[in-house]
Amino acid sequence: MKSKLLFLHTLSSLHAGTGQSVGAIDLSIAREKSTGIPFLPGSSIKGVLRDTAEDILQKDMTVKVFGPPSDAGELHSGSVSFGDARVLFLPVRSLAGTFAYVTSPFLLERASRDMEAVGLGKLPSINIPEIQHCLTPCDSMLALGEKVFFEELDFTRRKHPDVEKIAEALGKHILSESQLVKRLCIVHDDVMSFLFEQATEVRTRIRLEEETKVVKQGALWSEESLPSETVLLSFVTFFPPKVTKLKVHDVVQKVESLLKTPLQFGGNATVGQGLCTLSMTGDV
Repeated sequence: MKSKLLFLHTLSSLHAGTGQSVGAIDLSIAREKSTGIPFLPGSSIKGVLRDTAEDILQKDMTVKVFGPPSDAGELHSGSVSFGDARVLFLPVRSLAGTFAYVTSPFLLERASRDMEAVGLGKLPSINIPEIQHCLTPCDSMLALGEKVFFEELDFTRRKHPDVEKIAEALGKHILSESQLVKRLCIVHDDVMSFLFEQATEVRTRIRLEEETKVVKQGALWSEESLPSETVLLSFVTFFPPKVTKLKVHDVVQKVESLLKTPLQFGGNATVGQGLCTLSMTGDV
């Protein structure tokens, strides 16, 4: 068995929905029930990669890696398991520097746990005792004096050397070290919960009558999405194939070959939503 981490970076807004309405939003995004953190279901990741494999790999190899079709699922299981991809960095509009990659101690603690499990080492532990404070690297483009402004929120900036270490550790695998050093900001967990509710993208959509091109009666709805530049993290596990002499290393290589170009996840593919780049890392 081998485990790796899969980073997803959204190039356009991503709607991984539940098909249900929440409050004033008709189609909301999927969220963890206990934490409210948005996520992309592991089943969606596997489905997209399986479809990609059918175009790139031989049919029998797709079955060996991802398992048989659902109508023949009793024959044997696949050789790779994808966990839900949970948000690690949420892009939030900033008065300085255009936008920030915002995260919190809890999100970093989760990422650190996963990184340690795949042999990448732990991230420095971060604590923010005051809700009005935020931590940034010394070389940050977000600060206006000693203040940082997100949306209608303002924070007192605190420089912390471990923030640069976090940017360096994660920048090796997603985005880049220079991007994170300039834009990374760590806020209190309570602030992060607020941003997950208020800093997502909500669009109002309509449907037109085919002949007249006017709005169809009753065809007006709102739809929530994760904004472009969001970074998500998934835990991937590889197993020895059940019906072939392939080794786990071979399965890893086959999956990695599917990640070379951006892939589309979630709904609204025909209007350009859900385009993501993927990178996989880890040594276990």
